[in-house]
Amino acid sequence: MTQALFTSDGGPALVLTGDGPRPASVELVGPRAKVAGVVSGSDETWKAVLALRAARWGFPELPLPVGSYELRIEASDPSAADIAPLPLMQLGPLRAEFSGSTVHIGPPIDPAYDSGEGQDALERRYANRPGGLENAVFFESFYGRNASCNPLAIDRELARRAPGVTRYWSVVDLSVWVPDGAKPVVEGSPEWWRARGSARLLVVNDWLRRRFSRRAGQVVLQTWHGTPLKRLALHRAGFDPRRTAAVLRESRRWNVLLAQNPYSAGILGKAYAFLRRPIWVEGYPRNDLLAVGDDGSTRQSLGIGPDERVLLYAPTWRDDRAEIVDFVDPVALADATDAVVLVRGHSRTLPQGRDAEGPRVIDVTGFPDTSLLLLAADALITDYSSVMFDFSVTGKPMYFFVPDMEHYRGELRGFYFDLVAHAPGPVVRTQDELVAAIVDGDPTAHAEHYRLWHDKFNARDDGRAAERVVSRIIDQRFIDPDV
Repeated sequence: MTQALFTSDGGPALVLTGDGPRPASVELVGPRAKVAGVVSGSDETWKAVLALRAARWGFPELPLPVGSYELRIEASDPSAADIAPLPLMQLGPLRAEFSGSTVHIGPPIDPAYDSGEGQDALERRYANRPGGLENAVFFESFYGRNASCNPLAIDRELARRAPGVTRYWSVVDLSVWVPDGAKPVVEGSPEWWRARGSARLLVVNDWLRRRFSRRAGQVVLQTWHGTPLKRLALHRAGFDPRRTAAVLRESRRWNVLLAQNPYSAGILGKAYAFLRRPIWVEGYPRNDLLAVGDDGSTRQSLGIGPDERVLLYAPTWRDDRAEIVDFVDPVALADATDAVVLVRGHSRTLPQGRDAEGPRVIDVTGFPDTSLLLLAADALITDYSSVMFDFSVTGKPMYFFVPDMEHYRGELRGFYFDLVAHAPGPVVRTQDELVAAIVDGDPTAHAEHYRLWHDKFNARDDGRAAERVVSRIIDQRFIDPDV
């Protein structure tokens, strides 16, 4: 067998040729993406072309995510030893290397910059470069793993009201979808360093990381990414002086902090020592969609019928493991509840693990926008994730599956309040209890807790949070909307 990596009109592709009967199928299978090859030829020779691009859920076709992909050839008999490795190749927006029966996709950065020395040089070049700031916004959500959350909602509103403003999105690679009209910049690339160092406004929902010194005139709007149940930053037990210094250094980079509600404002301000600086309590822009209602398009893109029951399982991440928790058997849950189960891992678990599979199970960990999934779901199953404070905007049922509560609360993070006493839904410890609560539970049993919860946490989630935030951005001249 021979192989080649090349760039065609459709983008980077892998071409395999071989002697003998044509294979029934040729695929590249990765943890979060799969590509089927186009196989042609006769019983004597054959060729398979695998585009190194993929599209999911109706979003545009984009280059494959960084990672390793297994080459699977069905009904053929080549061994991995017959496949000679190819050297590392730069293919437009991808770097790829063929090794045995594995294709390694690397970050789409010039190899000259993909090193400590290269990054040091770029940081020096752009951190203190002369010249003014660009009338642009630099967005980053969950360290560039997706374009989502509050930054996405603010992007949408800015694009509507200030279409002349340039919008950059920080992405880990070019498999990350970005909104129409925005410019993706790959983390660590020269374009990324330049955009982050020259944009007048940065809108982020987590730490800025790397070395960042705010230039004169730059504004950083920290939207954060959820109302906290679990303890954060300076409030976490066992914080050593080095980590405390890191928290203080990070929060000094921010000019404005966004909070979903007064409860969050009080906690975030103290947890990050963000004192005597503005905290905007405007509701969460990412929840505007939840107040508007669902048009059914997300279910359609996922292949779910309008009358099917949908359960969304969305646990938070754990400090002591890299992958999503495995407390729920999604196949058994789907069977027992006669529902479609959507599995949504936390953004920190996206690079690790593989998509869950099974009848009536859809892994949506890589789906770009969590808000659309919340709209599509009939009920939420979570544990300690801040998604609980978003889903309550909808008024739909919630179930709290917490088999490790003592460990999580006592050893990993700790809580700001007693979840069991205030939860707006059943708190269960086993999957049997979870199924019983879903199938046989009384939907009105937690109505009063739900009302109190909504009043405390969702009073400003009225569908206009992004509008209010962008009005503040424009009124304070963080960007010029008229350019």
